[in-house]
Amino acid sequence: MNRWSLAAASAVTAALFLTACGGSGGGGGGLLLPPPASNPPATNPPPAASAPKYTLSIAKTEDVPGSFGSAGAYEKITGTFTGEVDPKDTHNAIIQDLALAPTNANGKVEYKSEFVLFKPKDMSKASGVLRYDAPNRGNIVNLDPYFASRGYVFLTAAWQGDVPAAAGKVTLTVPVAKNPDGSTITGPYRAELLPTVATGDSLPLPGGPFNAAMQAYATASLDNTKPGYVLTRRINEEDARQLIPASEWKFAKCAAGNPFPGTPDETSVCLKAGWDPAYMYELVYVAKDPKVMGLGLAALRDMIAFFHHEASDAAGTVNPVASAIRNTIASGVSQCGNFMKTFVHLGFNEDRAGRKVFDGVFAQIAARQTNINTRFAIPGGGGGVRSDHTAFGQAGTRGLSKDYVDDVAQRRGGILSRCEATGTCPKLFIGFSGTEFYVLQGSPLLTDAWGTTDLAQPANARVYYYASSHHLLGLPSMPGSAAGALYATNGNAGVIPVVRALYQNLEDWVVKGTNPPDSQVPKLADSTLVRPQQVKFPAIPGVAYTGLVNTFSLLDWGPSYRPQDESGIPTQVPPAYLGRDYAILVPQVDADGNDIAGIRSLDVAVPLGTNTGWNYTSKPTTIDQAGLFGAYFPFARTTAARTGSGDPRLSLQERYTNQAGYVSAVTAAANDLVARRFMLRVDADAAIAAAAATPVLP
Repeated sequence: MNRWSLAAASAVTAALFLTACGGSGGGGGGLLLPPPASNPPATNPPPAASAPKYTLSIAKTEDVPGSFGSAGAYEKITGTFTGEVDPKDTHNAIIQDLALAPTNANGKVEYKSEFVLFKPKDMSKASGVLRYDAPNRGNIVNLDPYFASRGYVFLTAAWQGDVPAAAGKVTLTVPVAKNPDGSTITGPYRAELLPTVATGDSLPLPGGPFNAAMQAYATASLDNTKPGYVLTRRINEEDARQLIPASEWKFAKCAAGNPFPGTPDETSVCLKAGWDPAYMYELVYVAKDPKVMGLGLAALRDMIAFFHHEASDAAGTVNPVASAIRNTIASGVSQCGNFMKTFVHLGFNEDRAGRKVFDGVFAQIAARQTNINTRFAIPGGGGGVRSDHTAFGQAGTRGLSKDYVDDVAQRRGGILSRCEATGTCPKLFIGFSGTEFYVLQGSPLLTDAWGTTDLAQPANARVYYYASSHHLLGLPSMPGSAAGALYATNGNAGVIPVVRALYQNLEDWVVKGTNPPDSQVPKLADSTLVRPQQVKFPAIPGVAYTGLVNTFSLLDWGPSYRPQDESGIPTQVPPAYLGRDYAILVPQVDADGNDIAGIRSLDVAVPLGTNTGWNYTSKPTTIDQAGLFGAYFPFARTTAARTGSGDPRLSLQERYTNQAGYVSAVTAAANDLVARRFMLRVDADAAIAAAAATPVLP
């Protein structure tokens, strides 16, 4: 893999499921550092006159169609929560650029978060559980009918300050930081522009595979001949960058009727020769006006504390769920699961009064942390093999334990270090798909940095691997051509009932104190977690397993960036390679190519084919995974068809004999999952009935 510095650079798609300044320097070479300092002990609350004020504004209340078990009718409340943060409060000290944000007459920094609240119309029927569902790139999360029947209050509220206003989305308004003299802050920024078709039209910033619709950081100058402005292109990540002269591109909007050089624009890029989809384009430029994006952490903390504990806001508006909440649970999927881990890691699960914010957190298909607390943060980045690979915001510690030691970076301390110091750690579930291992650098959560020893997880945490699943949980299988993939995509829908059972287990742990099932993950100790080249994938006709994974290198973004905290000011853009890499391991498979370890849902326990967490792009000459898709390879139906094709995997006929045998196998597997608390009885009964009604064999 080619590595580079900013000086060197100067010389030379996927769908998602419904994806403090300063510190120890860029990469952390040298001596092992002591544990990171926890937030200073909470001080006495400030006098009431100067305490932060919160205002609730309810725009609409409407009935939710239907009725939900004993909870009955629900209503949907849409509104905004306006809060303010004290820059002098130690609980907020880690928020990047908070001290450079404008303050109001109360001496505080303001934010405004849009929210949607679902609650029983009769709050006497509420269970006392508030579940917060973090919106992925602003997309509103609807109530879950099963948990609504249990009387949950559901809240989805904005935490990401670069989401543009749009129908079906919630947005967070945060201020722009300024220098102490009021002048504009500028700094280096990198964007990856990924055209999907050949076009002479301009491409918008911020670019990347997951952020095309987000609000961009404008260029500080339209003059791209100035130092710090470089556009290059290459096909694969390891290819040498090809410099595109400044005369060949402009910050401008252009189209067929308005060709190059187009109309000057601070957040669009026009290329004289047009964009070629075979290439990945990398733009390094000087950006301006960084948002105080880390306020999203404080906004969530303060809003949950308000709904949990307060009777009314500063203006006397009544909290619609006042006195009804006893327990709080957070749910985050993909990007939002990463956000929830960052929320806990940076100490925001402690509110201003020193109380826990969330009693339980489920970080779903979440391998990493989220880039929300750096200058010029873009929280929606992904992290593929070819693109978004070294964007800052992907260096945060992966280990959970406060005693975790990162031998690659020579750092100590994990995600739970700060909350352990304040006694505010939540009960934590982390859910993984196979894609988290192959594409999203997930295995460092499970092993030491060199990949030689399994980690013991803290007592308050469980990690659950959904065997042979992919990131797009529950998405039906589709032809590879429809997904830009080499192979048909994974349709491991059986994972969804497993996830629902795990949410029930988390509720029981939080509310009743019932210990959940042990972690279910592949391990080095039993050889179910291995190097990619050690996977014993079967020789399925027409299929080539390559072992391609997204690597995880130790990188340096400059001395003002604190990578283990995903915080600070990146000044080395692109980052420099520090010569060391974390081990990336993947699950071992059985003779069918399905993963051995983890929770084997019905699709895997009683398989109709091979499901994987990996798939490859179908783009010629491009070396990459197919975004966040896995692959599916069906079994032959009969013995004759299997032997004729040379498939080493047993046919359906050899496995189950007939339809009755298949239904019997599904019944046994479903009952086993129920007994192990990885499936609810209602879902098991439905799955058994579906197997009986769906012919697989005569």
